[in-house]
Amino acid sequence: MEPFELGFVAGSGAVVGSRRSGGARTCRNVVAPEQPASVDRKNLEWAPGSWREMPVRQVPDYPDKKKLEDVEEQIRRVLPLVFSGEVERLKSQLAKAAAGKHFVLQGGDCAESFEEFEKYGGDNIRDTFTLLIQMSIAMMYGLKKPVVKIGRMAGQFAKPRSSPMEKAKNQELELPSYRGDMINGPEFTLEARVPDPDRMVRALNQSTATINLLRALASGGYLDLHKVHDINLQFVNGTPQGQQFLDYANNITNAIAFMGSCGLPVRNGGIPATE
Repeated sequence: MEPFELGFVAGSGAVVGSRRSGGARTCRNVVAPEQPASVDRKNLEWAPGSWREMPVRQVPDYPDKKKLEDVEEQIRRVLPLVFSGEVERLKSQLAKAAAGKHFVLQGGDCAESFEEFEKYGGDNIRDTFTLLIQMSIAMMYGLKKPVVKIGRMAGQFAKPRSSPMEKAKNQELELPSYRGDMINGPEFTLEARVPDPDRMVRALNQSTATINLLRALASGGYLDLHKVHDINLQFVNGTPQGQQFLDYANNITNAIAFMGSCGLPVRNGGIPATE
């Protein structure tokens, strides 16, 4: 890659690349998006696009506006990842958690990755799901109350940054910050750091595959408490935490067997699905 210089131009945004090639010098500007004037939040009615009327501090600036509009229209025509009934059920459970009747467990990656999805397929998703279930079992057993399990998955592809620019370790080179795979690439090159609208489509497709797998795991008998001993992760085997979970699993199995002997079989021994 050819060397380039960086800097800021007052009033016109950030100059993210000044490429030198054969003595010629060209610049690519990333102009900070204009912020709307102060908004009366009390009188603003919510709509899918109402966020555009609010001050936004973590929005990327896409060089190709036409491509961005085309991608937005493409996404607008796609079926939703979640449906209103699921949202209402989660709101009801969160209300119970706020009242102290439920406990909330949220887990997942800081940001999902295209590369890890291609490399590991569904293994990472399954392991994260398993860990959430394992933790929720321990919490339900100890707290004696339902646990609302929320996966930070199937759409967590962007991340806020404290600065629009960043430097690599031990380097003077400065580039636009990596904002997550849905926005730009993690590679420390100018080309990778330019926001690309097509990444939103890729993130949507991966989110669809992820949530379909999660639904299959949640509804395919994976959460059956009769098989609680199978809900374990290899990396905790042989650890004190793994042994403690095994003790919980033994107690749960004994409780289910006791209920069965009393004529109260647990016909649906499933744990409520993750949200």
